[in-house]
Amino acid sequence: MITWRLEKINNQYFLKMNNQKSIKLPMLFRPSVILTLVSIFCFSLLSAQSDDKNVAKIEKTVTELYKAMVDKNKAILQDLTMDELTYGHSSGTIENKAEYVDGVLNGAFQFTEITPKDQTISISGKVGVVRHIFEAKGTNNGKPADVRIGCLLIFQKEGGGWKLLARQAYKL
Repeated sequence: MITWRLEKINNQYFLKMNNQKSIKLPMLFRPSVILTLVSIFCFSLLSAQSDDKNVAKIEKTVTELYKAMVDKNKAILQDLTMDELTYGHSSGTIENKAEYVDGVLNGAFQFTEITPKDQTISISGKVGVVRHIFEAKGTNNGKPADVRIGCLLIFQKEGGGWKLLARQAYKL
């Protein structure tokens, strides 16, 4: 049976096998270095799991926001957007929160369906960045209309949820 023993002599670490000659360990294999590396590895695993949960929460928030736009649900629209919202249309028009909510509820375009395509979500601290192709069906001044534009959404974490802080659409 092979046995290994770690010895510390004069602040240097040695590995001894079966009571044979000791092998001096390089700095990388010292217990404090190993502990630090293991801690960093564990923290990065926890952080990755946290990001996965936040990505799922943001994805759910996008779905809820678009459903609220179709349903014209004022309470949900207000709840899922920050007071500082800046909402940019592909035409160049910029709206604040009140203008955005009013536009959804009373504007010329009435959504019947909104579908995000090719969506990507990334997280950086308390900020989530969403990119997708915004495809929608509805009516514009009573006439059937389809929309297909690029969209960038910025969400900010507030409490346990995510709220829309900025949106910019662009023509494809």
